[in-house]
Amino acid sequence: MKISLLFSAALGLVLVGCGDSSNKPAPGATNAPASSGSPLTAPVDYLKSATDARHDMVKTVDVTSVNKAIEMFNVQEGHFPKELNELVTKKYIPLIPTPPFGSKLEYDATAGTVKVVKQ
Repeated sequence: MKISLLFSAALGLVLVGCGDSSNKPAPGATNAPASSGSPLTAPVDYLKSATDARHDMVKTVDVTSVNKAIEMFNVQEGHFPKELNELVTKKYIPLIPTPPFGSKLEYDATAGTVKVVKQ
């Protein structure tokens, strides 16, 4: 009796999950699928999403670590560095991270912040 009840509940969940969702994201949304969602293109879509997520993560981590080094520099030296190379020469970071292809690091010496911007 319990097995048939569990089986019925599982079957119901599977059938509900397989229905067509009317809450499709807008075409310009950032979380919209990269393609039509065809089972044939699923592996390619997955790899593209994973690669994009990794690039975003690396970009965020690099900027965060540089901003933290700038904060440490400011606390210990009493001013923001004039350029990012000053962080390397005074050994706050081992090297300035390389931005992703097609972008560059933009440093604002007055605010003491670094951003990744497209070239």
